[in-house]
Amino acid sequence: MADGTYYPPVSVLKAGLLFRCPRCGRGKLFRGYLRVAERCGACQFELSRHDSADGPAVFVMFIVGGVVVALAFWLEFTHAPPYWLHAVLWLPAITILSLGLLRPAKALLIALQYRHRAAGFGED
Repeated sequence: MADGTYYPPVSVLKAGLLFRCPRCGRGKLFRGYLRVAERCGACQFELSRHDSADGPAVFVMFIVGGVVVALAFWLEFTHAPPYWLHAVLWLPAITILSLGLLRPAKALLIALQYRHRAAGFGED
């Protein structure tokens, strides 16, 4: 690395699902719900210039959309509930699933970018 310190490879899943620095696997990746920290607290790696842009949101939309549409079709064709019940069920489900998956998706995408030296990660 630029400072001469060797960092062994960190598992992408470990770094992504635990929201840790993709370089050392110890420091926190986020300083808020979705805001990437300025620097890693453990290895001082600059994280703020590495962003995943809209990629996580696109993946989450496809996953949540597919799951909710499949379940809504199943419910409609097996039980034929009133339309208000669909709204009561699926609007909170969409919100909860989207918010629950967005942070891990962003962390995983940043860890993958670091692993493959994409989006400026090769410049450390």
